This record gives sequence, C-alpha cells and structure tokens, in this order.
Amino acid sequence: MSEKMSGKVFPPPIVLLHLIMGSMVTQAVHVAARLDLAEALADGPLSADEVARRAGSDPDATYRLLRLLASRSIFAERADGTFETTPMADALRADSPVSMRDLALLIGGPLHWEDWGHLVDAVRTGEPVLPKLRGMGAYEFLASDPEFAQVFTGAMGNMSNLETDAIVQAYPFERFDTIVDVFGGGGSLLAALLGRAEKSKGVLVDERAETLGAAALFERAGVSGRCSVDGTGLFAPPPAGGDAYVLKHILHEWSEEKSLEILRNVRGAIKDDGRLLVMEFVVPEDASDHPAKLVDLWLLLLIGGRERTSAQYADLFAKAGFELTQVVATASAVSIIEARPV
Repeated sequence: MSEKMSGKVFPPPIVLLHLIMGSMVTQAVHVAARLDLAEALADGPLSADEVARRAGSDPDATYRLLRLLASRSIFAERADGTFETTPMADALRADSPVSMRDLALLIGGPLHWEDWGHLVDAVRTGEPVLPKLRGMGAYEFLASDPEFAQVFTGAMGNMSNLETDAIVQAYPFERFDTIVDVFGGGGSLLAALLGRAEKSKGVLVDERAETLGAAALFERAGVSGRCSVDGTGLFAPPPAGGDAYVLKHILHEWSEEKSLEILRNVRGAIKDDGRLLVMEFVVPEDASDHPAKLVDLWLLLLIGGRERTSAQYADLFAKAGFELTQVVATASAVSIIEARPV
C-alpha cells in the first residue's frame, strides 16, 4: 500500500517519516516568527545576510532556515539568491489581516512542547496533565503567567479569526432580533454577526468584556448603537429574551456536568421559538481527517475537555431541554450546531 503526497506516490514508511518530522518544521516556523523574518522582508526581496542583520541572527544559519521554509512555500528563494515573502509568510506578520504569528509562537514554544511531551500520561489516565505538571489548572496557570497568557490568547484569536467570516456567511443570522453571545470575549464574533445582520441587536455576555476592550471594538465596527455588554459569568444565567444564543468554542472545554449547567441556564433564558447556536468542531463519525480529532487530544491534555460528534451533541442538548435541528458546515473547520428549545 502507498500514499500520495504532493502529487507523488510514496510507501507508507516515507509518509510516516514526514509526519514524524513535522514537529521540526513547526519549530522552524516558530523561529521565523520569533525573529520577525516576514517583517524583515515586508518591503521587498533581501539577501539572507541582510535579513540576518535586521533580525540579529547568524547569516549562514538564517539562510539555511529560509531555504527550508522556502521549500515549504513559506518564503520564496529567487534566482538571484535573495528571498521574498509569500502569502504564507505574510501570515507570519503581526499586522497581517489574518495573522498566524501568535499561533506559531505558541505551538513552537517550550511550554507547549512540554505539555505535549506528557501526552502519554493523559492517554494512560484519561486526565489532564497540567495540574500535576505545574501544580495548578490551565486557567490558574494563565493567570499566574501574564506573558504566556498574552501569547496563548493571541494564538486563540488567530484561530478564531480564521473562522469568523466563514460563520457569518454560513447561516442567516439576520432572522434574529436579538443575538446573545455567551462568553464571547472581546466581542469580535458578535460585531461580525451584527455587521451582517444589520437590523439585529446584540448582547455580549462576558465578565472579561471590559478588560478585553469590547466597547472599543464595537465602536470601530460601527455596531455600538445596537450592542450592549453584560458582565455575567459563564455559569450564571444569561440575560433572558434573546432569539439566538451563541456559544462559540465554549462547551468543548467542559465536562458533561458543567456543559449541562451552561446549557440549562441558556434554556431558562431563551425565547420559546429561539435558537441555540453552538459553534464547535464536530468530530466525524468516520475515519476522515479533521482538526477536531487533534484539538480533542489537546483539550484532554490541558483541561480534560473534549470535542464531540453530532450524536453526542444531540444527546447533550436533549438532557438540557433542547433538540438538535441541524449541523451547518462552514468554509472553515468549525460547524454551527443549531438546536431549538423543547
């Protein structure tokens, strides 16, 4: 048996070798992000020596790094020996419209590597490793290390930004008078939804909203007149009377017990004809490749969370007083799981 890679057919051991060595490429991308190599090349092609001068790195080592990344279409090596950016390299810039820089910093960083070095413990026990590894849970650790928390939050924002436009385009949010975004962070998703649903009102429910600058974001997006902020915590009842209650990447972090607590609070607040809109990765029932299967292990490793299949969501919703009505795929890996109160 053989597998296809880049249009060529290779025997399975070679395909496996590429997968095994993928972590090395991750580290190379991480270093390019740390040294801001994409920023150095933003104004045009440069020699590796000049890139190294701007980055404060060794010229020969910088050339060898750029050469590897150019072989993966991250940067391009020109006939004259200089290097230039590519669309993927542009995404390593902090000012890129859809930047992946923070994600590259996180995934290639030493703490992330240390976490994944203990995956075997999580698989053996079925429990997260952080409490034993660092003496505290994931949220406590983020609170104790502001520098790491900034990188982690930025990385999660990178991932979320990939999904926003796909979500907005995949579902008719304009049908709702009031959209309530539960634990919606800084409000970027809600602002995008209101940008599409021009007659709808929005409520951002998050005790962190002020700190995360939600009011300023709504002002910049031109939706502040149609949007309010409620400082209620995740496990408290949200404001009542909404037509749609949005939960984006919330339930996958929690056990069934805690997820049911969140959902039952929404059930007590939602209108009889309202809709619950859960935005998560949905694990395929078949053997197909999907980011949900990787993120599922990441959740197990860090906090004991999990990604779920559509059948598991249907069961979870039923226990909270909802009926799953449809799963809407988007142009990204995230799906919109719609349910109605029963």
